[in-house]
Amino acid sequence: METNKNVYRLQGLSCTNCAAKFEKNIRAINTVEDVHLNFGASKLTVNGDVSIEQLEQAGAFDGIKVYPERQRPRREPFWKKRANVTTAISLFFLIIGYLLSLFLEENNVTVIILFSLSIVIGGWDLFRTGLSNLFRLQFDMKTLMTIAIIGAVIIGEWMEGAVVVFLFALSEALESYSMEKARRSIQSLMDIAPNRALVKRGNERIEMDVEDVRVGDLMVIKPGQKIALDGIVTAGDTSINQAAITGESIPVFKSKGDEVFAGTLNEEGSIEVRVTKLVEDTTLSKIIHLVEEAQAERAPSQKFVDSFAKYYTPAIMMIALLVAVLPPLLIEGDWSEWVYRGLAVLVVGCPCALVISTPVAIVTAIGHAAKNGVLIKGGIHLEEAGKLQAIAFDKTGTLTEGKPEVTDIVSFTNQTKQEILALAESIESFSSHPLASAVLRKAREENVKRLAATNFQSLTGKGAKATIQQVEYLIGSPHLFEEVLDEPEQIDSISHLQNEGKTVMLIGTNESIIGLIAVADQIREKSPSIIQKLKQLGITHTVMLTGDNKACGKAIAKKLQMTDVQAELMPEEKLSFIEQLKESHGKIAMVGDGINDAPALATANVGIAMGGAGTDTALETADIALMADDLEKLPYTIALSKKTMTIIKQNVVLALGLKVLALLLIVPGWLTLWLAIFADMGATLIVVLNSLRLLKLKKK
Repeated sequence: METNKNVYRLQGLSCTNCAAKFEKNIRAINTVEDVHLNFGASKLTVNGDVSIEQLEQAGAFDGIKVYPERQRPRREPFWKKRANVTTAISLFFLIIGYLLSLFLEENNVTVIILFSLSIVIGGWDLFRTGLSNLFRLQFDMKTLMTIAIIGAVIIGEWMEGAVVVFLFALSEALESYSMEKARRSIQSLMDIAPNRALVKRGNERIEMDVEDVRVGDLMVIKPGQKIALDGIVTAGDTSINQAAITGESIPVFKSKGDEVFAGTLNEEGSIEVRVTKLVEDTTLSKIIHLVEEAQAERAPSQKFVDSFAKYYTPAIMMIALLVAVLPPLLIEGDWSEWVYRGLAVLVVGCPCALVISTPVAIVTAIGHAAKNGVLIKGGIHLEEAGKLQAIAFDKTGTLTEGKPEVTDIVSFTNQTKQEILALAESIESFSSHPLASAVLRKAREENVKRLAATNFQSLTGKGAKATIQQVEYLIGSPHLFEEVLDEPEQIDSISHLQNEGKTVMLIGTNESIIGLIAVADQIREKSPSIIQKLKQLGITHTVMLTGDNKACGKAIAKKLQMTDVQAELMPEEKLSFIEQLKESHGKIAMVGDGINDAPALATANVGIAMGGAGTDTALETADIALMADDLEKLPYTIALSKKTMTIIKQNVVLALGLKVLALLLIVPGWLTLWLAIFADMGATLIVVLNSLRLLKLKKK
């Protein structure tokens, strides 16, 4: 029997403890089979038959609102939120009560009533949840706060109790606002693609919701409009701004047969696009889904903090109890004074700043990266990228343009260059190798007439062969012709061209070599500067992997100032080299196109695929996908990872440091309740604001 699975968006989810309780409440619903709550993305997946009303009832303790996945949660102004309104009213009664207390006695009934109103109005939701948790022996942040405030009232500290309620409510409001800001980077991606599309059916043009558009429909996109769904251009040409997907600011020219993506902007001409993917399958939808899943995946540092918090909270409660009870029993201290100090320990010991220290940084970093054309598929990969010591690069299409051009044609017989090119083109017409494409392009330019070829056979890693005019011809690397390669003229020509960084393909038969074709793949313009930036970021070892000959590999590696090059590698040899590199250099990354390099990408500590916008394989295989087809975002990704790790460490130190400092103030009796909540609120806000600094990281 198929389970009814539904996905929802949440509003008002700002606390990890609240998220855990909300998930637990949903699991308690009889018709729910399974539930997964993604705190970072504020997203809920439920297996089972359940209504939105039931879900909102499960989250009523914290005012959580639930919306269907495709519906955008209504953004409520900060000052219109009910919790913030009650906080403002609480502050009003607190101020009036304080002003009156300056002129009246401390225990004046009017003053007590004003402080009581401030406590009840500002802390109603807090007490309701805190008392419920207390009866169930569930000790979270709200339970600790409830005990502290009730304790303050019992010992007559009415103003202290009111101040604590207000500061706690203010802390909750600011934390909620900050978390919403952190999530906004990914939420803004959801708003990139339009909800409606202009579709051409027959002679009619119909504007419809994107959910109603079918694969094969023709979309009409006018200048200045955003593209609603992925597709192939069938008519017209234009420039498309793909920054939303790839992070590239320079528009890309598109004409008939080119692929376009949902959420990208048509800047110039009017085009028609045949839809190739439904709204839930577009590249943008996949990016959003993968980013949200990445934000839900706990990084190693977060797992450590979460496990530490399990022991931290009971330890704080025990310390608070000992502070309140031991001095009066052992040294005849004043019960009222030491109970007050114990309550202050409870307040300052709230673990919220510590618990939120890692997830808020991870959510912010992954969201910021997605907006800049980098898809990081989990906190663990974000952390690993900051620890890299070495990076291995596939050469073709990664460090180079991936579009080799024929540079030289040399004949060793009486056959002309045109005839050698015709033989090569006839064999390579069966091949899809990049070098074969270079030969075919050159043949078209020279108007070479193709010869009839049969019995084509690919010789993996070496070349290919076919029968032309009843003679079997071979084309491939010098290794393919080792038995007949003995002429000094031929050997010198090959060495000379290889030393220039060119790939040499020989053409001949099993008995002799007829000629050669030299092909060069141009180094990407920005590759040298990118390698230098990586070295500045602490990458100590850069290595280029290629199937080309050693002389060609060394020539290109020298131009790029790579520390190492591995040439003449078969596909399976790349994998074994990556394993060796891990043993010798620790944490390593592999950068490739995500298709031919899939095994090597999977074996490396971090697999980084280029051109993720055009290939589903790159999105599925790699740990990190650079959506644009260039390396420009690689230094940015490494820098973001290192910055995130620094901020996480800072957050943990700040969260614990402020707690320890506040607890030390107990000794001289300087830790008041309001100072304790101020320290707790301050720690939380500092942690969140520190994490939001990641949004300011400059794109490299």
